[in-house]
Amino acid sequence: MLKQLHFLIILNLLAQEAYSQDKKPNFISSYLNKFINDTTDKSKIQTLAYPTIAYAPETKWEFGFSAVVVGYAKKDTTNRLSELNGFSFITTEKQYGGIIEHAVFSNKNRWFFLGKLKIQNFPFYYHGIGLNSPKEKIATVDAFLFNWKERVLRKILGNFYLGLELDFQSLSRVNFKSDTQDISNLTPFGYKGSNNLGIGIGLLYDNRENVLNVRDGFFAETALLTNSKKLGSISNFSSIFTDLRYFRSLGKKNVLAFQSVGQFTLGNPPFNQYALMGGEMMMRGYYLGRFRDKNYLSLQTEFRMLPLPFVKKFGLAVFASSGIIYDKISSITTQFFKSAGGVGIHYLLFPKKDVWTRLDIALNNEGGTGFYFFIGCAF
Repeated sequence: MLKQLHFLIILNLLAQEAYSQDKKPNFISSYLNKFINDTTDKSKIQTLAYPTIAYAPETKWEFGFSAVVVGYAKKDTTNRLSELNGFSFITTEKQYGGIIEHAVFSNKNRWFFLGKLKIQNFPFYYHGIGLNSPKEKIATVDAFLFNWKERVLRKILGNFYLGLELDFQSLSRVNFKSDTQDISNLTPFGYKGSNNLGIGIGLLYDNRENVLNVRDGFFAETALLTNSKKLGSISNFSSIFTDLRYFRSLGKKNVLAFQSVGQFTLGNPPFNQYALMGGEMMMRGYYLGRFRDKNYLSLQTEFRMLPLPFVKKFGLAVFASSGIIYDKISSITTQFFKSAGGVGIHYLLFPKKDVWTRLDIALNNEGGTGFYFFIGCAF
């Protein structure tokens, strides 16, 4: 698992120390003090940028840069909070990548733009397909990935949104580096690379006020995407995506959150567009792609104490999840459900906007461990 050392909280604490001792503030302490004491007006856009360092066996040393922008359309705090965040990196192995994500509401919340752009020349571990795939990776896959997913949604009634969804994925310069003598599983459909464009419609209900930290609310999304050879895809296949989230405040500080995610595929997708279990949001503790197959269903719950009763800036979360990945419904049995869980340490980054950063530590039932550092709650 990738282990990262982030400077954000360290620099923040150093800035606090500089001010507490009445020292003349330097650039870093001046820059971070406006977040510590939240001197920025709530209606104004806030930005934060900071460096990252990471190390992993497949990449060696990684040096990166992260940034986040949060604010309200037309500086009107009756609008929902919008966020834009990005991360870029380069490694000593000449690998590189970048991710830009956004959840942007227009004035009066009439339009909702939700998307992700991902570019990376970065290896990933391949364990095969299905729940019977081996615990140890069977290959390390070098590839160049370009993925752009965008939803353009218009409010149609109350908190209901309807709109167009696009998902373009290009995988090229693919090279499977085998870790096993049995190479029969190293030529899945699409192993030489592919381009795929999914086009469809999405229906969404969303009454959340703050997408980075929901205190109360309900979110439900259903999307149908179709990939066609006529549009340049490697094959014809369709996918249905579902995402349900419920949040309930327990007093002024605590939140109980639930989420259910599903991906269901018809047709013959390339291996890189199978449903993937794991990652920084759902089934934390599993490496993203540890399990992959055509269909995926997962549930998780999280209890958040934001902040803790005895400290203003720090919070704590406890979470657990369970999921299954499968080819056919007939293959589902309770023994194939995987589970994961852990704890998260949260730090209040933008007090007036109630935005937190988190460090999650998670375990899975195979004995694996995951570490995740992100701005905003997991879901």
